[in-house]
Amino acid sequence: MKGIDRILRITAGIVLIALAITETVGWWGWLGLIPLLTGLAGRCPAYSLLGIQRCTIKPPKS
Repeated sequence: MKGIDRILRITAGIVLIALAITETVGWWGWLGLIPLLTGLAGRCPAYSLLGIQRCTIKPPKS
């Protein structure tokens, strides 16, 4: 996951969680945990399932 993708995920996650805590949105604001955690981990399971490769560094050949 590239830097801008991580920053956007973490920001969106924090905003959604903050909105859920302040009861501005419903329970679905807690879904912000998903982008927050994937952004912090730097890995998205959905990318793996869909075969999306965002890393430009290629693994060494054997």
